[in-house]
Amino acid sequence: MIKTRFAPSPTGYLHIGGLRTALYSYLWAKKNNGQFLLRIEDTDLKRNSKLACDEIIKAFNWVGIENADEVYFQSKRFDIYKEYIQQLLDEDKAYYCYMSKNELEELRETQRQNKQRTKYNRKYRDYEGKIPSDVKPVVRIKAPIDSYIEFNDGIKGNMRLYTEDVLDDFIIARDDGTPTYNFVVAIDDALMGITDVIRGEDHLSNTSKQIVIYNALDFDIPNFFHIPMINNEAGKKLSKRDGAVNVMKYKEAGYLPEALLNFLVRLGWSHGDQELFSMQEMIELFNPNDINKSASAYNTSKLDWINSEYIKSLPENNLLELLKEFDLDLSSNKNKSLILELFKSRVNTLKEFSEEIHKLLNAPNSYNDESIKKHINEDSIKVLKSFIEFFNIERPNTLEDYETKFKEFLKTNDLKMGKVAPALRILLLGDHNSPSISSVLYILGTDEIIKRSEKFFTFMEN
Repeated sequence: MIKTRFAPSPTGYLHIGGLRTALYSYLWAKKNNGQFLLRIEDTDLKRNSKLACDEIIKAFNWVGIENADEVYFQSKRFDIYKEYIQQLLDEDKAYYCYMSKNELEELRETQRQNKQRTKYNRKYRDYEGKIPSDVKPVVRIKAPIDSYIEFNDGIKGNMRLYTEDVLDDFIIARDDGTPTYNFVVAIDDALMGITDVIRGEDHLSNTSKQIVIYNALDFDIPNFFHIPMINNEAGKKLSKRDGAVNVMKYKEAGYLPEALLNFLVRLGWSHGDQELFSMQEMIELFNPNDINKSASAYNTSKLDWINSEYIKSLPENNLLELLKEFDLDLSSNKNKSLILELFKSRVNTLKEFSEEIHKLLNAPNSYNDESIKKHINEDSIKVLKSFIEFFNIERPNTLEDYETKFKEFLKTNDLKMGKVAPALRILLLGDHNSPSISSVLYILGTDEIIKRSEKFFTFMEN
């Protein structure tokens, strides 16, 4: 059975690069009727953040990626790790190292000056001298010497790494007894039966170390897939400004979880020219062997477009509920269906959706300067006053009435739509951009139109 996992560290929030990795792992497990596990790698007790941990779990719940079992916390598994550290010591596959931090730094400085790769020199590997009494030892594994680490990467192909270039006898337990990252990852992946490890290529340097641990403990080695990174549009490392922020910030910005996952699955993987995928389609079509070998580029415009397409497809009741989270409750508005349809195709996010509808339902407190310069003058003021007077007399009731009366006003005064609509939008909404002007008039009603006109004319006079 295919079994995958995602193992974030709670020293920071889950960002989109991590979410993409989790998504790929989840899809591959689901495609094969396997299992996906969520494991919190919280062995760094000094840097762990409960808030970050809570946010990671919250993000998974929001996007709907469900793990097959309980959430695992490495901090609750220390006894297991100690057993395996002791086993390696007993089997002479690991040893206590008494090199002090100062001595290790001096060694590294000498290596740097000689333009050598900095690494531990195996001083205590088979040491028979006097053991220092003033140094708390770490535990190092006996890594293979003058040989090769070989494995097949599902994305990068066959990998053959010379041990003297990539390894030393690395630490598996610190001087306080706590296990190190690469050790606990290998132990957990083996004990949890992880068959396929999908992760960022920044972990590639860890793979050779973890294979050493697998081999030392006679564990099966999983399949590896190292995903190229996500760059910004300039081809550089993604920063917070580019979108590498807490996943929950995307929720706050008004993105739908389905749209975000759809966007992420396309960052490095494709299926023909298809852009929009349901979760079921992702599961059916995804294969990690098809992930691109080169880095992908984050594109905000593409995310906005995908999100807008998902918004358009939302049923009315779903949309009404979601908008409540953005301070907009239309449930009792008699024109809610029309309002939603007016703005559905004009916005990219739920937040923008709410803001645009609020502009319609609430009289403007200010007016766009550029719009006024472009569309408001003495002639347009006269036209607006004439228009308000006309509608005060006619008092339409239905949307069709407003459309008919608007056309009648234009014809009677020999005016084109472009001479009236932009100025009227400014009067009503504060800007010259809006949906159908007839629909806006109908939703507001004549009394509100008159009220807003009085406010606008007072503003212009001052």
